[in-house]
Amino acid sequence: MALRYYHAEPVANSLKSMIPLKEKGLEFESVYVDLHKFEQHSDWFVKINPEGQVPVLDHDGQIITHTTVINEYLEDVFPDIPLRPRDPVGAARMRYWNKFIDEHVMNHVSMHGWHRMVGVIARNIESGEFEKLLENIPLPDQRKKWLTARSGFSEADLANATDKIVYAVEKVEKQLGETRWIAGDDFTLADINFYSHCGMMVERMFPDLDIAQRAPRLVEWRDRMSARDGVAAALAMPDHTNPALRTFTGHAR
Repeated sequence: MALRYYHAEPVANSLKSMIPLKEKGLEFESVYVDLHKFEQHSDWFVKINPEGQVPVLDHDGQIITHTTVINEYLEDVFPDIPLRPRDPVGAARMRYWNKFIDEHVMNHVSMHGWHRMVGVIARNIESGEFEKLLENIPLPDQRKKWLTARSGFSEADLANATDKIVYAVEKVEKQLGETRWIAGDDFTLADINFYSHCGMMVERMFPDLDIAQRAPRLVEWRDRMSARDGVAAALAMPDHTNPALRTFTGHAR
């Protein structure tokens, strides 16, 4: 059975499904999609995923999209190294945390990332060219997000996003006082989800929150996560945002 994984740099969504692939020791073909060249909106990629978003898992021609769905699919097809509790209650706890992260964490961290990084890219694209790029974005909400990033997110929206992130940090910190991992005493997809979207970036993005003092259990958990072989292997995938590594010339890597 052949696995092909279309992804960008090993952060956020692309990291979230890269970690299970590495944790399970699965062989797969890595296909780099250059978001800085807007390849996710190019004809060749939209034929694979009409929504024009990474990552995408191709399993013998079956296309699976959306990271939480991809990760659950990997559990169903490759259960030998489990990342989902096998008892129904444990699986429900894991899914509760994944739902919380997907709906109440990811987008708020993403807003700050778009404000600080994508906004710079969007503002550096000349008028006319920017509008052409917008026309190629399949999802209406993504078009709106690019427009907002170009003009800048409001201070009120950014402040609200920060409040949501603080709430999530405190919620996870409390949980880690009760269990070794986020969804219980076993390492699960919930840990991978929070780590990919928040655990790695929150200290760098919000130094004024003083996470080391506010959430010492979270910091200890993050270090345990980073030390796992599968996580380290995923993080070691090339970061093509580093100019020294950007030798990409085609649409597949």
